[in-house]
Amino acid sequence: MASKMSDDVSKRCPECNSEHLVKDYERGELTCNDCGMVLEDSIIDQGPEWRAFDSEQDDRRARTGSPMTFLSHDKGLATEISWSNKDYYGKRIPHKNRAQIYRVRKWHQRIRVSNAAERNLSLALQMLNDNGAKLGIPKDIKETAALIYRRAVEKNLIRGRSIESIVCASIYAACRMINLPRTLDEISKASEVNKKKIGKAYRHLAKELSLNLKPTTPYSYIAQFCNKLELDKQAIVVSEDIVRKSIELGISSGKGPTGVAAASIYIASVMVGKPRTQKEIARVSGVTEVTIRNRYKEISKHLGIPEME
Repeated sequence: MASKMSDDVSKRCPECNSEHLVKDYERGELTCNDCGMVLEDSIIDQGPEWRAFDSEQDDRRARTGSPMTFLSHDKGLATEISWSNKDYYGKRIPHKNRAQIYRVRKWHQRIRVSNAAERNLSLALQMLNDNGAKLGIPKDIKETAALIYRRAVEKNLIRGRSIESIVCASIYAACRMINLPRTLDEISKASEVNKKKIGKAYRHLAKELSLNLKPTTPYSYIAQFCNKLELDKQAIVVSEDIVRKSIELGISSGKGPTGVAAASIYIASVMVGKPRTQKEIARVSGVTEVTIRNRYKEISKHLGIPEME
């Protein structure tokens, strides 16, 4: 007899007040495991009518499809023909049929995009996916960026501006919302779009969509820069401690967060015995060596750290 235990906190046995209930799908009964009382005699099995003995069987037999995603212009709800030359059973399609399958696939791709608006959205989301992959950002940030772009399209904020700049601005805003910021220089380099255009598009989106994002802090960049410089956890902790003291003393007020983070990492790397040059830190942080040097001198002076130059 196939039975399954369930600790259903929403149901208790009226006889003994026990929460240990047993669902017997073979008999369609819900019984108390402690006193044996039958609570229901016609429960419905909500599971599938098939069994799978491994993950491959589960994927092959499941009929629910992939989850909805904002990264596709049709939200992933349309049918998609695979580009692999294999049929449903995994067998290779004969050469004589491949030309026909190619034509079907091509026309299927065309009819998925029915008008100019959908074509614009499809192109923009493909661009967003590509730029997100280059930046190495996780899927949840790309989903958020896609949602921001869709809101911009709905409010007609794209008119008069390039798709590339709005896509990059959406990624920049999404990164700040998830608190995993990327600098404008990083996004500009990955997308090959002018940094000033991205900044202008971002300010436009922030104003029209009322994003109300808080300013980034040096803390947001410490782990990211340290990972690129191959510095360990100890360097991250020391860098964050230097940033905390700098904020408490008001040294970072009015200064760019990336510059303060870069200078803190420069000091911390020497303190933990794994020094990095200002040139190396400037390369990964996107700020100039002069900026790092200026922030370093200010922090060293106020925190009483001896000169390292």
